[in-house]
Amino acid sequence: MVEFEGSAGNPFVKQILHERYQIQALLGRRPGRQTFLALDLQTHLPVVLKLLLFSPDFTWEELKLFEREAQTLQALDHPAIPQYLDSFEVEIAFGKGFALVQSYLEARSLQQLTQDGCRFSEAELTTIAIALLDLLTYLHGLQPPVIHRDLKPSNVLLKNRSGHRPGEVYLVDFGSVQTATHGGTVTVVGTYGYMPPEQFGGRSLPASDLYAVGMTLIYLATGQHPAELPQHDLHVEFQHLTTLSSAFSDWLAWLTQPSLTRRPASAQAAKRHLLQLRLEPQAASTIRKIHLGATTRPATSAISLETTLTTLQLKVPTKQMQYLFPGRFSERFLPIFSGIKDSSNRQGYLVLVSITFFAMLFINFGLTLLLLVVGFLSLLPILQDPSQVKALGKLFASASSLPKHPSAKVVTLQKKDRAVIVTLNLLKGAETTVIFQGKLMGLSAGAETLTRYRLNLHLPAANHLLIVNGDRREIEWLCNELSEWSGIQAGHWRQPPEFREP
Repeated sequence: MVEFEGSAGNPFVKQILHERYQIQALLGRRPGRQTFLALDLQTHLPVVLKLLLFSPDFTWEELKLFEREAQTLQALDHPAIPQYLDSFEVEIAFGKGFALVQSYLEARSLQQLTQDGCRFSEAELTTIAIALLDLLTYLHGLQPPVIHRDLKPSNVLLKNRSGHRPGEVYLVDFGSVQTATHGGTVTVVGTYGYMPPEQFGGRSLPASDLYAVGMTLIYLATGQHPAELPQHDLHVEFQHLTTLSSAFSDWLAWLTQPSLTRRPASAQAAKRHLLQLRLEPQAASTIRKIHLGATTRPATSAISLETTLTTLQLKVPTKQMQYLFPGRFSERFLPIFSGIKDSSNRQGYLVLVSITFFAMLFINFGLTLLLLVVGFLSLLPILQDPSQVKALGKLFASASSLPKHPSAKVVTLQKKDRAVIVTLNLLKGAETTVIFQGKLMGLSAGAETLTRYRLNLHLPAANHLLIVNGDRREIEWLCNELSEWSGIQAGHWRQPPEFREP
């Protein structure tokens, strides 16, 4: 048997437990428990034996976790997870307690390999990542989901590593496992540096394990413990210490987002995006991200934002968003003609007739005629262009059909071929109508009044402009999020003098 460090002089070595398992070496220890390599005298095979004894450093929380680990391992059936073999009560000279026996793997941990000077290429890191994500897909897919909560380099083993192949990947030590549902738990377990922020508050979800995967890969790429790396607003800064591609670095940054809601929703989603990076490397943005400072979504905001590595979805209440033809149509005339669908639509004539009727009641005939001429001249350039008529019809059709109850416009931004494609949808109940689609060419933001701010999304290829209105904090937050995600530096927008309030 291999002599492990710390085994010499250990009083448990050579002890036989349960008249079957002879302890050979100490593998590891932590408060309340020790892990040994033992020999099964019946099968003559090596096994792993975990021993929990009632001692001065014993806690009932440790017993609960120990029992949970045994129950969980009995229910698991995966070739990359140690197999449950036995469990029993222990009463020896050193005290009373419990023992758990599981299969032994002749493999080395990622931590041991890294400490011995091993460095992993991006291809190897990708292979390890996919294997871990497959494992988590299995664990998180169980009912109830099994959350490991202590995934780190010392708990990930590699077997049969050779050349540029990392070998087979195994996940061990389920001593911190959680099988609770989304309500989480009040137990705080894990390892500092690999634990996401929510786990410090006793809350763990499947995305918490994804954070640990990201930090484990960052450790392999940098050779440094995540807790030793510099941070900015809880984001670990590791890129300057590696030679990883910007696409893979962005993927790791996505996994290790401090905010639970900004990480991948599942291991499948994380793997899908990673495979997309391998098959379509140009699909990922290689533009340097612009960090504009830390802002958070105001609690009173009705705007919602969801992001993945390649998609951003923005949902804005109808009253806070406008969409315009900046080169064709004045912002002031848009409300007047928002009922016109095309040049022959009766609703458009009804709007003009209504304007005429009410104008004749309150002003003289000359001003009424002038108003009609101005309206006709504003429409004439658009009505002479068939493509504009079609686009204007779609635009006004959506505007005229807006429900009276609260509705929202959904803006979807997608990174494709090193560009950002914007799609505007009108959400009306369960129905979604696509208004238009175009390439994002720029962002700008600024004050419209003392209390009203706006964010502009410029889409000159489609001759459109999207405007989101809100207060200062709301627009500042939104501008930062869109700019950082897209890699497009936001400019400063100034309101034209003729539209400024006195």
